[in-house]
Amino acid sequence: MRNGTVITEFILLVFPVIQGLQTPLFIAIFLTYILTLAGNGLIIAIVWAEPRLQIPMYFLLCNLSFLEIWYTTTVIPKLLETFVVARTVICMSCCLLQAFFHFFVGTTEFLILTIMSFDRYLAICKPLRHPTIMTSKLCLQLALSSWVVGFTIVFCQTMLLIQLPFCGNNVINHFYCDVGPSLKAACIDTSILELLGVIATVLVIPGSLLFNMISYIYIPSAILRIPSATGHQKTFSTCASHLTVVSLLYGAVLFVYLRPTAHSSFKINKVVSVLNTSLTPLLNPFIYTIRNKEVKGALRKAMTCPKTGHAK
Repeated sequence: MRNGTVITEFILLVFPVIQGLQTPLFIAIFLTYILTLAGNGLIIAIVWAEPRLQIPMYFLLCNLSFLEIWYTTTVIPKLLETFVVARTVICMSCCLLQAFFHFFVGTTEFLILTIMSFDRYLAICKPLRHPTIMTSKLCLQLALSSWVVGFTIVFCQTMLLIQLPFCGNNVINHFYCDVGPSLKAACIDTSILELLGVIATVLVIPGSLLFNMISYIYIPSAILRIPSATGHQKTFSTCASHLTVVSLLYGAVLFVYLRPTAHSSFKINKVVSVLNTSLTPLLNPFIYTIRNKEVKGALRKAMTCPKTGHAK
């Protein structure tokens, strides 16, 4: 156990070399955050307002949009604060709470994406059996299981983290309470907790990625067997949207958390983390709707209905 004063708060070290760029960065990230909330919130509203979209595929998309809203909200407001105040301080309990919700939402998001891949696999490779297999009840159970599993994994680790004594250097070299930098302030050896974190990370990230890859190994051959060109285009468009989101999310997280330590850089990791927590949640609504005729049709219907009612 290291000697030192027990600390009750952390200092977040964001980007100390961006003097003079605080205002434009604040405006850019703030606008990105507002657009993320609006875009993902709009998807949820459209799906729940349009009966034709209340099927498993769009129910899972609503879950993903809801998770994206909270994933970015756990981090971005505190990041915006760092551009306004000279010294960003976060209390110990607030830090642990932020870490819990950030990783809980992030873990659940990986699991929801995996279920979405499974749903696409059933819809394309087994179209006749898809409605009987992926029922609304099963879809709800799978989504609920994702939330429960994500909560359990992160909650157990957070309970261990809460019991650690923290002393000495209370500066976290990050813009939010990431577990890795936070453990460096612990007064005792954290090897076991770090090992548990690695195991959980490997099970969730590469594990769910493997299931996504298996689904998409079978999908291309099934698409080629679709007789009509219109069916080809519609199916490929849906899969391409999901595959793009999977690539963005897994690419960023694998880069930050599963790179060898010797090749890692905190500055690069922080830049990638900013993009992952601000830009990726913003892009998701556009990726899923830009080529989706059903969602665009529902959006046009929602925009024209008030005008029609007013004219009457």
